Amino acid sequence: MVPSLLFEVMLIGLLGIGSQWVAWRYRMPAIVVMAITGLLVGPILGLINPEEDFGSLYSPIISVAVAIILFEGSLNLSFKELRGLGKPIFRISTVGAFIAWILGSLAAHYVAGLSWAVAFVIGGLFIVTGPTVIMPLLRQSKLKPRPAKILKWEGIIVDPIGALLAVFAFEIITYITASDPDGAALTLFFAASIFAAVFGWACGKGIGWMFETGHIPEFLKSPAVIIVVIMCFTVADEIMHETGLLSVTAMGITLANMGISSISDMRHFKENISLLLISAIFIMLTASLQLEILMQIFSPSIIGYVLLMMFIVRPLSIFLSTIGTGLSLNEKALVGWIAPRGIVALTVSGYFANVLLEAGYEDANILTTLTFGLVFFTVLAHGFSIGWLAKKLNLSMEGRPGTLIVGSNPFTVELAKSLSKAKVPVIIVDHSWERLRKAREGGVAFYHGNMLSEQTEYNLDTIPYEYLITLTDDHAFNSLVCTTFMPEYGRTNVFKISPHQQLKGGSSTEIVSKVGGRILFDKKFSMDDLNDKLNNGFVFRQTTLTSQYNYKQYVAEREDSTVFLYLIKRSGQIKFYSEEMRTVPVIGDTIVSLTPPSKEKAKIEAKLENQRNTTGNGNAT
Repeated sequence: MVPSLLFEVMLIGLLGIGSQWVAWRYRMPAIVVMAITGLLVGPILGLINPEEDFGSLYSPIISVAVAIILFEGSLNLSFKELRGLGKPIFRISTVGAFIAWILGSLAAHYVAGLSWAVAFVIGGLFIVTGPTVIMPLLRQSKLKPRPAKILKWEGIIVDPIGALLAVFAFEIITYITASDPDGAALTLFFAASIFAAVFGWACGKGIGWMFETGHIPEFLKSPAVIIVVIMCFTVADEIMHETGLLSVTAMGITLANMGISSISDMRHFKENISLLLISAIFIMLTASLQLEILMQIFSPSIIGYVLLMMFIVRPLSIFLSTIGTGLSLNEKALVGWIAPRGIVALTVSGYFANVLLEAGYEDANILTTLTFGLVFFTVLAHGFSIGWLAKKLNLSMEGRPGTLIVGSNPFTVELAKSLSKAKVPVIIVDHSWERLRKAREGGVAFYHGNMLSEQTEYNLDTIPYEYLITLTDDHAFNSLVCTTFMPEYGRTNVFKISPHQQLKGGSSTEIVSKVGGRILFDKKFSMDDLNDKLNNGFVFRQTTLTSQYNYKQYVAEREDSTVFLYLIKRSGQIKFYSEEMRTVPVIGDTIVSLTPPSKEKAKIEAKLENQRNTTGNGNAT
């Protein structure tokens, strides 16, 4: 056991974020690493038991964390994403959820051996997936936009629906089995659900109005939103248990579609909070399980139920509900397979296990085991298979990391051609149709629009591109683009061309260089310098290092005016040169550079001389 509760809090945070790092470093599903870590420190080694150690605070902590996570996920649900996807998402979230509820309840009764009452309660709950498990999988798998958006919307929308279905089933059962049926409880349930949705909408509208009118200062906006989320969840949940999830979802969707710039600005902050909460809560839940529960998971009835849910119930509900929606067979297959259960299923099933036991349903004592069995097996199966299956179904954007170039000019067009030649996905973005002429003529992929416009955000698919480089002659714009997209691409993957030049009047652009983005290539080369080099005959050249011609020789022979552009590692990974680059090229790596014409001329002359010598030797013979 750990020495203190404070130490346990520290350990949970460390293990959660450490699991996320291990998953990122070794390209593993984060939820799998977190689940295994929680089991190791909890029931297996017995180091911590958060449910026991936190006491009465355990349940409120989990509930508030789930509310914030669900709100953060719903804050990404803009209706503009539904273009062409509204019908399948609606059908999956309604018809598909209903089919999954009925089939899951039948499986729980006939395979897991639960009574009809308990089966219909747990069947409603098990339709949920949720952002806690879907979002990490989507980050890892790099799906194409259509299936990714469907899984994201379903996970967030169905989360509160599943919890409400479980409550509804329990209320119906209570009503039917009562000796003196009273419809007041059912009326209260429907009234509380409507109130939760309206209250969430009102909270979203209210906080949005305060943002737009300046009633909340910038430094208080993020704290204010989090507190209102907790209030929104708590008020609704106190009236009727589990309606709080519906309330925060309604609040998040309302804010997401009000077009408030402040929401976009604070979205990255809430994503960080959500990631921290997911990491901590997953460790807490798995570490709180009992060893005997883990042993029960491998009983034939539970394994049979889990397999039926994974291979029959989920695929069948998706295929039936998406008939006539325009989804391809491959998309249906992927969405029909991916349905990991997570935090909401674990927490809500614990609540219903107690409620049903108190109501006299003794078979409810296996609900926790059944739930964790479904969570554990689906997390493992879907976590390890989503990337492989997406590639097999041609629904993955995996491949060499692509590059998004902002700014069209002679140099960027040639750079894009060079990257395409190296089999690297590349696209040029510029708001000037005239400047894009060279890209069009050169056969380079392009997008006509402003990189910072809302229209570009929704119309340009950025998933294939891992690097963003800004190469316009407007240094302030370059810095602004880098600053805007740095949270999305990562600090090490965002670059801008050097502003190293003097403006008219002698003012320096040095201040701009300190804002967002790493300096690309070398700080002594500005955009004008690179275009001038092209005009003076400089060419793009690829040099592969060998045991006979290593990096040391390459550096010694190059001319001072050569510009190192990027490095292609033997693994296919691309690394753009910058002053912060620490990678030393090794044998097998390919260096792409902008080389002076004298170097190319010498190379051509040497080749011609070699041909003449070969011909001369042949004639002599």
